Formats: sequence, C-alpha cells, structure tokens
Amino acid sequence: MLHAFLTIAAEHVEPDKTAFYIGGGALTAWAVILGAIGMTAPDFPKSEGAARGVMAISVLLTIAAMVTVLATAK
Repeated sequence: MLHAFLTIAAEHVEPDKTAFYIGGGALTAWAVILGAIGMTAPDFPKSEGAARGVMAISVLLTIAAMVTVLATAK
C-alpha cells in the first residue's frame, strides 16, 4: 500500500516555481517603485528617452513573468 502511494506521489511532482517567484517579484517591485516615484515626482519621467527606458524595462519584466509562469505550469 505504501509503495503504491509513493509511486503515485512520485508521478505528480510539482514543477519548481522559483523562476516565476523571482520574475513576478521583480515585476511587483518595479511597479511599487514606479508608483512611489510617480506619486512624489509629477513630472516623472523627465525626458522622452527616460519614458522609453521605463516602458522598455516594464515590458521586459512583464514578458519575463509571463514566460516563467508558462514554463512552470503543469
């Protein structure tokens, strides 16, 4: 009986979700940082280049979180 249970449990191993936790955590931290900066500096970002940089980082972190959630899904 125990052998059958261990065999079934071994077949249903969850994938490691560490990559998603890191990617999602980085995206969350970025959102909180941007929110704090945006609330304290109404003219943020000051230039068009800085705005593009913020958007590029946001898109990259979002893609990373999406890829890691798909990679760790069952």
